Amino acid sequence: MNWRRVLHILGLVLFVLAAAELVPLVWALEGGEGRALLGFSSGAALAAFLGGVFRWLGSREGELYRRDGVLIVVGAWVMASLVGAIPYLVSGVLPSPADALFESASGFTTTGASVLTDIEAAGRPMLFWRSLTQWLGGIGIVVLFVALLSELGPGARFLFKLEVPGPKAEIMHERVRDTALALGRIYLLLSGLLVVSLLLCGASLFDALTHTFSTVSTGGFSPHSESAAIFSPVGQMVLIVFMLAAGVNFSLYFFLIRSRDLRALRDAELRLYLILMAAATGLVTVSLYLDGGEGLGGVLLDAAFQVVSITTTTGFATADFSHWPTLSQALLLGAMVLGGCAGSTSGGAKILRGIIGWRAAMREVRLVFSPNSVIAVVAGREAVPEESVRSVVALLVLWFLAWGLGALLLSIGDFGIVTAATASIATLSNIGPGLGPVGPAGNFAFFAPWQKLVMVLLMWLGRLEFFALLALFQRRFWRP
Repeated sequence: MNWRRVLHILGLVLFVLAAAELVPLVWALEGGEGRALLGFSSGAALAAFLGGVFRWLGSREGELYRRDGVLIVVGAWVMASLVGAIPYLVSGVLPSPADALFESASGFTTTGASVLTDIEAAGRPMLFWRSLTQWLGGIGIVVLFVALLSELGPGARFLFKLEVPGPKAEIMHERVRDTALALGRIYLLLSGLLVVSLLLCGASLFDALTHTFSTVSTGGFSPHSESAAIFSPVGQMVLIVFMLAAGVNFSLYFFLIRSRDLRALRDAELRLYLILMAAATGLVTVSLYLDGGEGLGGVLLDAAFQVVSITTTTGFATADFSHWPTLSQALLLGAMVLGGCAGSTSGGAKILRGIIGWRAAMREVRLVFSPNSVIAVVAGREAVPEESVRSVVALLVLWFLAWGLGALLLSIGDFGIVTAATASIATLSNIGPGLGPVGPAGNFAFFAPWQKLVMVLLMWLGRLEFFALLALFQRRFWRP
């Protein structure tokens, strides 16, 4: 393992995090918030100091190998969560280390779960930082560095594949750096369009920026306790459109822009994504209307917003769906598990994995009565390589095991199985709200400190999609 190379690159990560912590100072200086100013200054100074130490100990010489790439990706996310917690601690907004780490990890992993009991009381600088961490996490810290740094050389490919996990990492250019830049431009374009759209809907600049950061990243942090309910129906419809867009595989945008060929929209995962969204919206609308919902238009808007928000794992809310009919809650729970498209900023197991897992299962059923058949697993019009099928099946097994174990640990304290199970899935799928006390109107503050650390681990597992993080716990990983 090239330790000095790893330290050199992680030092660059820390420098960028230090620069990011200086951005909220604009709001701190505007409002004269001394404690926030101290918090961000301390965080930026510490990140810059550690970055300098890492760069001094490290070296830009030598190649990056797979183990180095794994360590860089996992290290970047863990360091981001730790450094991002410093402003919460120093400012006193979240004086508990477990709470500060939870909020920071929830931001960078675009989870959106919160331990803040009075959101507005945190102040504009800290609320801006919460949303900014989601925006940085959405594009992927490591993809950002691959895009900005040419010195990574061949090692950039390892980092890109680890940071953009899925049945296959889309390499749209021969040079991975160009791929990362293309993704970044699409991300910035969506962000810019949404900021302008929200301003035209009457939002303030602060609200437009923070909600854009949380929408395009499918993170869900809002600077208001009412979440997205502060927007007019038109504003909510704008958010629906952009949440849908953020849940689509970004490589489809690239191919559509480059080739101007609408056949890119025939993608099997995209079709199923839209069909499931429409079907779930229809069923939830009917369920709410029959339960006494007032006005079909309002019920339809609430249903569409929550289905899209949960399926894309954004987590914004315009209504407390914890009190919705059982059918509606069950549909939203299924959406929490499935998530958005592979290659998007969404969390969850991903729709493409669901397609591959289902077809792999049906292949095994067919082999029961036709054992000599040679059957390929097909997604869309392409046969999926066997190594990808094995990877998908393994990830789905790990996903459900982690969900069950997380629910078991979070049930300690007599919080109820619904609360524990949905808190586990909300953090593992990087969604944010669950049901009951952890629903849209609640928060995660009542859990014990050790349980919050369990949920931080679930957030990391969900964001890194298991393999990279679990690899560090293998003895052979550390052997020469």
